[in-house]
Amino acid sequence: MDHRLDHRAQIRDFLATRRAKLTPEQVGLPTSGRRRVPGLRREEVAVLAGVSTEWYTRLEKGHISGVSEEVLDAVAQALRLDQDERTYLFDLAHAARPARRAPSRRKDVHVPPRVQWLLDSMTMSAAWVRNGRTDIVTCNALARALLAPVFDSPATTRHGRANIARYVFLDPGSQQFFVDWDEAAVVSAALLRAEAGREPHDRALRDLVGELSTLSTEFRSQWAVHDVRIRHDGGKRLWHPQVGDLELTYQSLDLPVSSRTVYGLTIYTAEPGSTSEERLKLLASLAATQPAHPTSQPR
Repeated sequence: MDHRLDHRAQIRDFLATRRAKLTPEQVGLPTSGRRRVPGLRREEVAVLAGVSTEWYTRLEKGHISGVSEEVLDAVAQALRLDQDERTYLFDLAHAARPARRAPSRRKDVHVPPRVQWLLDSMTMSAAWVRNGRTDIVTCNALARALLAPVFDSPATTRHGRANIARYVFLDPGSQQFFVDWDEAAVVSAALLRAEAGREPHDRALRDLVGELSTLSTEFRSQWAVHDVRIRHDGGKRLWHPQVGDLELTYQSLDLPVSSRTVYGLTIYTAEPGSTSEERLKLLASLAATQPAHPTSQPR
């Protein structure tokens, strides 16, 4: 597929879906007559952004190269984009300028020993490192035990590396493991969508998206929504085959591991004194008695 055409489609569909989410009432515009489209019209977004309708129409058709940051910011404000969506829009604009294309910030590299030491020191938190394709690059012992259904899933093991998105969309068991499976599906697709904006030339990512689109109707539906997620945290409910129900909190952070590579560090833990903490302790003790599993470093 011609990357330029694909990239224009990403811009077009992203802006159109954001526009469809807004109503005139939400942005303080008058409403009159029957509306043929959901959400705002292109001319209404143009008014809010302070640009001509012709100019905004051209932008929504994917012609984003050369657009100034000030104008992009005005469009982001008009469409009420959140921080992650705004970052994604700017990533799409940056990727449309091949002459200024920056080296990849997501190039797979081995995690240095200092990072593995950090993970291993977290004995009461499940901690793991992932790349932008949601591959689990490496983890500590508790994360290996907590995410055993992901690591042991045929949907991921045949590829040689545990992958959260493959597990969510291709393994039926994920709907039991993730108690709030619908949310897990939304987040997984949104993380991949954000990565596609950052790294439009990543062939492995494009192959993954193509695989999921072919094999999962749920993924196709989520991908078409064009939601993006970059930084995320909150609560997570899991059902673990060894210890049962777990209510955990998680935090994701950027983890620069070299001058050119940024991974994501995710940490799951339980509220002190809770039943989930006791069950997490039990899982940690079970993990301590089992043989160590090799980490999943880049091949």
